[in-house]
Amino acid sequence: MTTAPERIVVVGASLAGLTAAQHLRARGYAGALTLVGDEPHRPYDRPPLSKQVLRGLYSADTTLPHPPDLGVEFRLGQPATRLDLSERAVELGDGSRLPYDRLLIATGTRARPWPDPEEAALAGVFTLRGRDDAQGLGARLRAGPQRVVLVGGGFIGFEVASTCRDLDIPVTLLVRDAVPLAAALGPRLGGLIGDVARDKGVDLRLESEIERMEARDGHLVAVTLKDGTRIETDCLVAAIGTLRNVEWLAGSGLEADAGGLRCDAFCRARHEDGGVAEGVFAAGDVARWPNPHDDDALVAVEHWGNARAQGETAAANMLAGDASAMRRHDHLPDFWSQQFGLTIKLVGLADGADSFAVMHGSLEERCLLAAYGRDGRTIAAASIDSARWLPAYKAAIRERAPFPPIEDAVDQPRLRVQEP
Repeated sequence: MTTAPERIVVVGASLAGLTAAQHLRARGYAGALTLVGDEPHRPYDRPPLSKQVLRGLYSADTTLPHPPDLGVEFRLGQPATRLDLSERAVELGDGSRLPYDRLLIATGTRARPWPDPEEAALAGVFTLRGRDDAQGLGARLRAGPQRVVLVGGGFIGFEVASTCRDLDIPVTLLVRDAVPLAAALGPRLGGLIGDVARDKGVDLRLESEIERMEARDGHLVAVTLKDGTRIETDCLVAAIGTLRNVEWLAGSGLEADAGGLRCDAFCRARHEDGGVAEGVFAAGDVARWPNPHDDDALVAVEHWGNARAQGETAAANMLAGDASAMRRHDHLPDFWSQQFGLTIKLVGLADGADSFAVMHGSLEERCLLAAYGRDGRTIAAASIDSARWLPAYKAAIRERAPFPPIEDAVDQPRLRVQEP
């Protein structure tokens, strides 16, 4: 039986980190509990940043609620710089060391910066990941830019484009791929969202990339695309993905790279040699874990629901005593997005699907529920303004139901299984 912990350190003042802290206390842990964050802010909610905060409906202070008697020592504005596994200590940017009996790594991700540092430093060039990003970009949008150029064909790019149109700001969205959102939703639903964006006034340009930015007195004034097109703009948002915050783990002996920090089914961090790192756990966007709904294929997902679920699982296992009492992280990935008046929800992971069927509604009505299959099995489902049936398909994914999973629903069209 492992000795009960007296000192727990959580690195990452995040949704996953705060959730773990709350569940540690709820499970009776009364020892020292320290939460480390590189930002000066207490843990806050990120989904509103690209929606309500940019519109000015919320302030940028989306701090997550927690009990006043949680008994957490916050070490904010101090990034972790090194992990010493042999001494069981975390080193911070100010040179201090935090010893631990259990450690949770929940350092999440950061926005991928624009690749040209000089262009990235221009006034008018933004990324959107954290609270300060949203505050700065929101102020710029409310000041009325000439035109916003968005780079990136993912959900953040489309959500910001939707916000711009709500504010009546001209917006050009540059997508490198032939179809937007294809990795998350497949080409059919991704193409549908692209059509919706165009109908709402977005200048959507597919297979387009920036060749260079043009500046005057340190301010962005235009971009030139690789096809020679010049677009005048005084505000550009680079929504080109994220980087997992694992650099501080270099030399620690943990298996961590651009794909995240590898952990096992019980959220325990893994050594580079494949063994379990005693007393070290991972949760949230930084974790790469075996997905039981995809034959234990390693996955790292940046979803709100997974951050909460994994933080809770990690907390339970940190106090479990030994492996026989631990529980497996069994979260089925899910995601939602609001844009252009639509609510999009996804359960499972559609990437890699080889078949697709609209199960309810229709593409033409832009109100539907679709299912995705791979190798004859149902692996994901997505709804657009039609989430009523989604719980049934979530159950089918968990049960590894054959594809298509439901063929006798009362409001179901004649099914046509297609490529996604």
